[in-house]
Amino acid sequence: MLDKYDCLKKLAARRGSSDTVVTTMSVSMPWAELSVTPLDFASVDSAMGHGADFAYGIALAQPDRRVLCLNGDGSTLMCLGTLVTVTAEPAPNFTLIITENGTYEVTGNQPVPGAGSVDFEGMARAAGIKEVHTIETEADFDAKLDLHFTAPGPAVFVWRIERADEPVPKPSAPIKQRAHALRDALTS
Repeated sequence: MLDKYDCLKKLAARRGSSDTVVTTMSVSMPWAELSVTPLDFASVDSAMGHGADFAYGIALAQPDRRVLCLNGDGSTLMCLGTLVTVTAEPAPNFTLIITENGTYEVTGNQPVPGAGSVDFEGMARAAGIKEVHTIETEADFDAKLDLHFTAPGPAVFVWRIERADEPVPKPSAPIKQRAHALRDALTS
């Protein structure tokens, strides 16, 4: 199993200055401790499961910029159609990271339906995504870190992470302010 915090630190250190990162739920607060730029967007306010859709839209609109979405397994299950949507018009600059720990961390670690038996890699491949990797060890993570930024998208990485107890995310600014900051950063 991977340590989510170690993975996030390595991802943040490898990230380029123009890369956009959309985080959801339990990854948002740890990411905010590592990176605070206008190109970071914490999607925690509403519509659980739609952070990946949002990030994919940015990738389509900004083809010269790598866009990564850090999405939980629960959020992914809430909107499985995204896996099919991203194959309809592939964005070569889009990376979806699914942090799989089998629980809804931010609401009290209730089990995600199908925890332990859902095959996220298999679902992504069945949806037509060719670049899919499940990562369970630190050595494998280190070996595939660059691929998060260079693999032809849509690319999906399933991080099998240890369960943690995250507090409910509290964005530092209202969603409208964060959205305007992201828009301004993407268009400047």
